[in-house]
Amino acid sequence: MAATVETSPALEILVREPEGYSIWNGPPFNNNNQSGIKLEKVPCSSAKFSEDGSRLIVTKIDSAISIYDSSTLKEIRCFQIPNVSASALSPYGSYLQTFQKSTTPQEKNVVLWNIETGDPVYQQFQKNMTKATWPSIRFSSDEAVACRLATNEIQFFDAANFSKGILNRLRIPGVAAVELSKAPGSHVAAFVPESKGSPASVQIYACGKELQSQPLARRSFFRCSTVQLNWNHDSTGLLVVVQSDVDKTNQSYYGESKLNYLTTDGTHEGLVPLRKEGPIHDVQWSYSGKEFAVVYGFMPASATVFDKKCKPLLELGSGPYNTIRWNPKGKLLCLAGFGNLPGDMAFWDFVDKKQLGTTRAECSVTSEWSADGRSFMTATTAPRLQVDNCIKIFHYNGSLFFKKMFDKLFQADWKPESPDKFSEIAELIKSVDSMKVEETKSQGQGSISKKPASANPPAQKPAAYRPPHAKNAAAVQAEVFSDNYGLFGGSTTGEMSKNALRNKKREKQKEKKAASDAT
Repeated sequence: MAATVETSPALEILVREPEGYSIWNGPPFNNNNQSGIKLEKVPCSSAKFSEDGSRLIVTKIDSAISIYDSSTLKEIRCFQIPNVSASALSPYGSYLQTFQKSTTPQEKNVVLWNIETGDPVYQQFQKNMTKATWPSIRFSSDEAVACRLATNEIQFFDAANFSKGILNRLRIPGVAAVELSKAPGSHVAAFVPESKGSPASVQIYACGKELQSQPLARRSFFRCSTVQLNWNHDSTGLLVVVQSDVDKTNQSYYGESKLNYLTTDGTHEGLVPLRKEGPIHDVQWSYSGKEFAVVYGFMPASATVFDKKCKPLLELGSGPYNTIRWNPKGKLLCLAGFGNLPGDMAFWDFVDKKQLGTTRAECSVTSEWSADGRSFMTATTAPRLQVDNCIKIFHYNGSLFFKKMFDKLFQADWKPESPDKFSEIAELIKSVDSMKVEETKSQGQGSISKKPASANPPAQKPAAYRPPHAKNAAAVQAEVFSDNYGLFGGSTTGEMSKNALRNKKREKQKEKKAASDAT
């Protein structure tokens, strides 16, 4: 284990402010709990790591796009592209894809650049850019497969040699969105919206040309406006969140949503069995691709972990939640409520099926686990929120150990790393727990506490609102009925008042007189 920890890469954090971006050294921090600065602020308009974390793309104010080696932070190449509207790196950082505003179809405004040579390897015209159509060319995580959505078809390329042009075309009339499986890039999912009374559908095809004669799986549904397509890591399962703009039951102003599950072997095509009605707030696969977690239902929302056969494995309870984040090591997960919710977070051990701790991170906009699974970072960023911008970093059990405020913060991202480069989370928890035991013994000089104090108490519920007149009335009432007035036989110090003593004396005299009369 020690050898594994020694070879583990250092964590880094990309922080972008109005003055530019900087690179921080991630946890563990120094004795003063302050992060070190690996790179001071560099002016830019955007910055982002590649999917594998090997390269960094930075767009500067003068429309120059620079590509850096993220380990040395040395510039590999700089592209001068006027009127660029968007840019994206391929997963390994081998290619740069840019989109420019175009006025005529003759002008090919989407260009794919080879970063090593600086030459364009593919160009095309694209009228407009939306979230569903960008990046225009999609890559698998290993950059072995590349595809592009075109009119009524999906085009496939040789990702190692784009000079071959289009290798094959998959004809799907009306296709509006595609999602290529990531690891491996063996399958592609296509969404066809409703048209002329025919239902919308999601279809799964193999990427190999000889295997594309018919879909491997298909699911149709009415009342569908948009879909979210989520592949697992071994490309065997696809989760489809179907969203409708109108809720026919009139239970939700924001429409209705359903969660469907399809497998590439055709063993499952249908709805995920959820035990509560309401919207699908969030869904995420585990890193292994063998389980997925769902937050669903009207508030208070419920959360459940399912296996690949849609069988529930663990109920995470209910509460003000709309976000789920799997730990990269697969053992832990964080259940949270951000956005218009108060920011409650619950940390769970999925293997041992127990809750590790709860806390709160109000007004968080982004949240993510570190690659080693030890830390969870939340950030309050502009332009979503213009005040109280900050970065918070929590231990895996929810205890806060770092916080930094900003006048204005645009972005805070972990540098991506493969979780396989780090030690297992089970070994981490054992080592941390042993450290806590040793620390407790040293502080208590060998004494054993009957009930250990929680290092991370649950978030306190806010007190009920009381109007000012009610507060005054309560104060007056307390004063009127207090013992200072001698109405109930005692003073605040525990001694009886004079009136109470007289009353008590009279009662005793009456009792004596009644007893003598009886005899």
